[in-house]
Amino acid sequence: MRIISGLYKGRRITAPKKLPVRPTTDMAKEALFNILNNGYYFDSISVLDLFSGTGNISYEFGSRGTEHITAVDQNFGCIKFINETAEAFEMSISTIKSDVFKFLEKSKLKHDIIFADPPYDFELEAFSKIPELVFKNSLLEEDGVLIVEHSKHTDLSGLEYYSHSKSYGGNVFSFFE
Repeated sequence: MRIISGLYKGRRITAPKKLPVRPTTDMAKEALFNILNNGYYFDSISVLDLFSGTGNISYEFGSRGTEHITAVDQNFGCIKFINETAEAFEMSISTIKSDVFKFLEKSKLKHDIIFADPPYDFELEAFSKIPELVFKNSLLEEDGVLIVEHSKHTDLSGLEYYSHSKSYGGNVFSFFE
């Protein structure tokens, strides 16, 4: 995986093979950030990266100047890798080792962008808990957005707060507002 834009544009990041992850493809990530670039000043927002895995999305925000990034994952190896990489790039990424659903139930901090990249094999019920908890606990700023990445075989359009989706190959980003 590589960083698409910003201070570390073009830098490659190689995650250990033993991590249980599926990083967002460069093509899909670039398309997503082109969308976000039109609506946000990256240096003045707060980002929550759920099911953060390798930290791929967090690094992209950090490279573009975002200073308030929180990455949540339940895998210790993922958290360790994100901490090491963030330190090497001098990015201020706070990591939390936690089950995402438990974290969302307890969190009180608001964010401008919440990005969630859960396992693609989640059942619809598990996917639906993400926007349910985010909106029930008011975790988004007034003009904030929740983005859930999923496969093209999953349809989230029937969930509450759903706004729209964008597809890139096998990846889909569903937006909730």
